[in-house]
Amino acid sequence: MSEFLNYLINGTLSGLLYALIAMGFVVIYRASKVFNFAQGELVVFGGYMVWWTLIQLGLPLWIGIPLAFFASAVFGLLIERIFFSRLVGESVFSMVMVTIGLLILIRGLVLLLFGPQSRPFPIIFPLQPIIVGDVIISRAMLYGGALTILIGVFLSWFFNRTRVGLRMTAVAEDHQVAMSLGISVQRSIAFAWLLGAMLSTMGAMVHLSGRSINMLSSDIGMAALPVALLAGLESLAGLLLAGVVVGIVQGLASAYLDPIVGGAVGSVLPFVLMLLVLLIRPTGMFGWKTIERV
Repeated sequence: MSEFLNYLINGTLSGLLYALIAMGFVVIYRASKVFNFAQGELVVFGGYMVWWTLIQLGLPLWIGIPLAFFASAVFGLLIERIFFSRLVGESVFSMVMVTIGLLILIRGLVLLLFGPQSRPFPIIFPLQPIIVGDVIISRAMLYGGALTILIGVFLSWFFNRTRVGLRMTAVAEDHQVAMSLGISVQRSIAFAWLLGAMLSTMGAMVHLSGRSINMLSSDIGMAALPVALLAGLESLAGLLLAGVVVGIVQGLASAYLDPIVGGAVGSVLPFVLMLLVLLIRPTGMFGWKTIERV
């Protein structure tokens, strides 16, 4: 029973980490209708900013971490200014293709600046786990899970209750209509990329604290994909539930099914679950249904 509880709790915390990464997908999508395929690369870039400020520059946490967030935010703004400010009003397909090119560009940039070798990531959260009976919980994952819940609730309130958030939602619906209403489309999309880059940096801190970082760390972006699509790309609060479901399914499958078939079930099953849900409900569990008049 204690073994099952271990898998259940740690699966839940892993799912909340996926939800944190998936928030970057959703924030950018809600402001621009663009699915950012380079989300995992943004996580790696944010992680390297934390590594650079704390390890290379030797700054204390209270200076280095805010500086890393600032650098990531500037990087997100640069992405919007250079690539997406020129695409306002263009087709969604054009923007999606740009994010695929962005994925390759960020990978090349990271390899050019930091090299291909693994580097030790700074210890942001205490390494000593929390032990309750036979249950062992990572402090980084526990603190990260709590932060994810707080951030998810705040962002849900921001997009649904504030003028800025509602304007960003209007921009996602239709760029031309938003501009006709006097809403700055470029400003909304820029803020979304800034926020998405900062969320990616937070995800990197939780995921990599006390471990190592290299370009393969971007795989976390693909692992978070089922969470974003299961919840529906408009629902921030729904990400928390979708993340818990995916994390538990993956954890239990890895523990009980992988030994039977020789592995890989835990990695594949979340994508199978995602496909099954999307076949029944294409907008995801909490996605908005679009009604069009013909």
